[in-house]
Amino acid sequence: MNEYFAHETAVIDSNCTIGKGTNIWHFSHIMSGSIIGEGCNIGQNVVISPDVKLGKNVKIQNNVSVYTGVICEDDVFLGPSMVFTNVINPRSHINRKNEYMQTIVRKGASIGANATVVCGHEIGEYALIGAGAVITKPVKPFALVVGNPARQIGWVSENGLKLAFNADYLAVCPETGQIYELKDNEVKRLK
Repeated sequence: MNEYFAHETAVIDSNCTIGKGTNIWHFSHIMSGSIIGEGCNIGQNVVISPDVKLGKNVKIQNNVSVYTGVICEDDVFLGPSMVFTNVINPRSHINRKNEYMQTIVRKGASIGANATVVCGHEIGEYALIGAGAVITKPVKPFALVVGNPARQIGWVSENGLKLAFNADYLAVCPETGQIYELKDNEVKRLK
């Protein structure tokens, strides 16, 4: 008996690993060799391509394709209809499967609806990508980025709230009271 739920219209190929407590919804396709952690939610009409790796508690909203070369660590959120790529210069008449580039979405990062992540970049832990943003370069941990091409407009806490740094380069998350430090244009949580 499976320790996960799959809707009757979902297609799950052989040789997949799916963690306990994961839900796979209508018309989604989990392809061979993919690894899905515990407690994930795979929305309607999602494709998980071969050899994709998803950590624990990954939430994928409707109409997302997670292509070969993408790794999502624990607690990642992928908004509705966001897009990953895996080749820089695709052409229908040229097979470039040997040119797939890796994209890593680090722990706790969130990518908004209709955003596009151009392959080969790392999204830092707890980064927040605004809806419709186009990622064309790496995103720092805790960075808030928006636009096309995406540009950083601030920093966020682990809970996704904007951080306001004082003269000592310290900020407090208004929701949790966690303290963050900004040093050398990098943010880290102190406590």
